[in-house]
Amino acid sequence: MSEIALLPAVRAFLAAPHGLFIDGTWQAAASGRRLEVENPASASVIAAVAEGAEADADAAVAAARAAFEGPWRQVSPARRGQLLWQLAELIDRHAEELAQLITLENGKPIANARGEAASAASIVRYFAGWPTKIEGSTLPVSPASGAPMLNYTLREPVGVCALIVPWNFPLTMCVWKLGPVLATGCTAVLKPAEQTPLVAVRLVQLIEQAGFPAGVVNLLTGLGLHTGAPLAAHAGVDKVAFTGSTQVGRLIAQAATGNMKKVSLELGGKSPNIILPDADIARAAKGAADGIFYNQGQVCTAASRLYVHESVLDAVLDELQRHARAHVLGPGLDSRSTLGPLVSGRQLETVTGYLRRGTEEGAELVCGGGRPEHLEQGHFIQPTVFLDRAERACVAREEIFGPVLTVMSWREPEDLVQRANDSPYGLAAGLWTRDLRSAHRLAAQLKAGSIWINCWNVVDPASPFGGYKQSGWGREMSKHVIDAYTETKSVFVDLA
Repeated sequence: MSEIALLPAVRAFLAAPHGLFIDGTWQAAASGRRLEVENPASASVIAAVAEGAEADADAAVAAARAAFEGPWRQVSPARRGQLLWQLAELIDRHAEELAQLITLENGKPIANARGEAASAASIVRYFAGWPTKIEGSTLPVSPASGAPMLNYTLREPVGVCALIVPWNFPLTMCVWKLGPVLATGCTAVLKPAEQTPLVAVRLVQLIEQAGFPAGVVNLLTGLGLHTGAPLAAHAGVDKVAFTGSTQVGRLIAQAATGNMKKVSLELGGKSPNIILPDADIARAAKGAADGIFYNQGQVCTAASRLYVHESVLDAVLDELQRHARAHVLGPGLDSRSTLGPLVSGRQLETVTGYLRRGTEEGAELVCGGGRPEHLEQGHFIQPTVFLDRAERACVAREEIFGPVLTVMSWREPEDLVQRANDSPYGLAAGLWTRDLRSAHRLAAQLKAGSIWINCWNVVDPASPFGGYKQSGWGREMSKHVIDAYTETKSVFVDLA
């Protein structure tokens, strides 16, 4: 076993008590309760954090409101950009520490965790450039009175934002939301997933070190029902940004109606990936395998539905089996591991339930389908491929959030588009072909927020990310996300 040694800083961090961060101070939850954090590779407890509840949400929202109405409003756009840049530098400086925390609590291989830390720094740097670019405009109005009028618009921060983030990318998801919040001059109450709070705690420590004023970023760790729910419904919150399941997204949207707060939702997916007969089969099959097995399939854009032209089906299935069996399952801190555990025992039960139902409903098991025999501890599952000729099994229709690929064959392009779009989700879709004319034509017909041609999971902070249909409301990243955290004010001046 080639296990990466934990940094002394990581060992010290795990041993330390971890409280809530409210109004610039670390403090215990009002109830005094604590929440244990598990390493999914061993199913052992590695740390504990404060378990916040409604009273803590009240305090955090009040602190965010005071900061928004007070000192943060006085900070210039240029200074906001400097603070964000300082945070990016700190993330880079502590990248290995953050990566080890990600792997410990999420389970992903350390190489992937290092990539996540590097990506987080890049995202923060992107948003560091935005504070001085948020501008209004002067409009050539023509009032009925004929009086000379000056009309201009202002872009103002929306206010206090509740940020509820998932466990699959526990650092990246934090900065996806904190970046635009801080760039626009809003304040935040951050609620990380209960399975992965540790890296969020460390990130907020770095935010404190970067010099952000007290109350600008507040952290509530705890359970979704007791911490996230009162936060989403809180009358003092002006906006909720949530990434997670469509089921919980509906609850968030309902909770927001109390004071009609703004809501952005990045939700689930069951993304179609299409291989045309002229594609480079080796490249397409590897892309399909990476698209579903990356991060143990725990990705909202996972390429979980693969449509393969019948003329190349056998060749693609052979390649998929080869890639699946080449994966090395093991703890994320083992440098040889290419696939880690699922995040929790609950998630393992969910995925194994789908494996059982898939075969019961007529899907043919091509490879995988169970737990690896050599890993008795931890929440490991084999990379799995099904072939569903009827396309009726649950594994072909429902989001699994595990390393489970369902393959279907197709013959006619018209039928293909209808089948690919026949889903309540619309987060992503992919195409593999040498014919760019076909690629562009099909891309225009697919109902998804991201289309990848001869690639998968290419994401950049300058490009918008989000979904159609039940995959969400609004867009993350790029200039589009700035609109989600600002209000537009129109000002008329009578010049007569």
